[in-house]
Order: sequence, then C-alpha cells, then structure tokens
Amino acid sequence: MIKKVVAIEHLTLDGVYQAPARQDEDVRDGFQYGGWSIASSDPKMQETIGNYMAGGWSLLAGRVTYEDLFEGWSVRQPSSPMTKALTNVQKFVACHDSDAQLPWENSTLLAGEATEAVAKLKKEHDKTLVVFGSGMLVRSLMKHDLVDEFVLMFHPLVLGKGRRFFDEDTPFTKFKLASESMTNTGVVVAIYQLAAG
Repeated sequence: MIKKVVAIEHLTLDGVYQAPARQDEDVRDGFQYGGWSIASSDPKMQETIGNYMAGGWSLLAGRVTYEDLFEGWSVRQPSSPMTKALTNVQKFVACHDSDAQLPWENSTLLAGEATEAVAKLKKEHDKTLVVFGSGMLVRSLMKHDLVDEFVLMFHPLVLGKGRRFFDEDTPFTKFKLASESMTNTGVVVAIYQLAAG
C-alpha cells in the first residue's frame, strides 16, 4: 500500500482558506467572512472527500483544526454520519504542547516538532493520512516535502482578506494536475500531486 499525506482544502479564488464552514469557525485577525463555502456546497465535493475517507485512512490535523472538528461535529452534530466516521477513525494531532488534552476517542498526540513526528508517522503508519484544513500544519509539512497530494476546491469567490493557504512563506513547489472537475455551483475541484524537479 502506498502511504501518503493528502491535504484537502477549500479555497477562495484569492487563496483564502480561513473559516470556510462556519461564521464562528476562525475569527483570528478580525475575520468576518466565516462560512463562505456554504453557498457553493455541492454533492460532488462531498463525493470527492468521501473517496478519500473510504477504505484505509487516518486523520492528521493540527490542534486548532482538531478542536474545531470535534466542536463542529461531535458536539454540534452528534448523530451525523460524518461525526461517526470522524469518531471511529484514528486521529493524529500535531501539537507543540505535550500536555494537550484530546477529548475525542481514537486520538493520538504527536507532540513536539510536527515535521519530525509526521515524517516518522508516514514511515510507520500503514494508512493514508488525510488532512482537512490545518493550513499552518500543511505549509510546515510542505517545506519538508511531506505532502504528496493536494485536493484543492476553488470556490467562485474573492474575499480580499483572510489567511491565505499559499502565502509568502510557501516554498517553491511544482505540481502536476492529476484530475479536475467542476461542480454545479462553480467550484473547481483540482487534484494535484507533487511534480518531480
């Protein structure tokens, strides 16, 4: 089995990834546009995500995203099938705080330097590691070539402000387009893999 790290991200056309799902999801820096992806939600996007959640996979997340997923699903939507899937799957949480508490069952703390912990996990773990959001973690992993595939969902929207997924600290990276599709709501779903050289 090919073990890889897959990052799944919702992005605006100007590259913002902050708070796509809820108004109160991430208000850092006074961000006021939380929930911007809801209007262009489409079954094809859920199908794409579902394909990565089928079979052998585990969740990899930064602590902020992990806590948000727990709040958004386990606390707010306990009877949802998505909640059941996220609860049952093995979750690895990258966090500098070795005393961090992880309330969700099947959660393992990756304390210390995230890139070292994920590099070790990638060698030892036998399943694909799927990352939802966790922009800071993904950008850190990119600097060490630890992300193998990017599922980028570009929404037909420009916000003009907010945290951008590819910012000035992103390393030079070449991709190859593995597949692309478009939803009925105008979201372009592009799957990229790292290109050699």
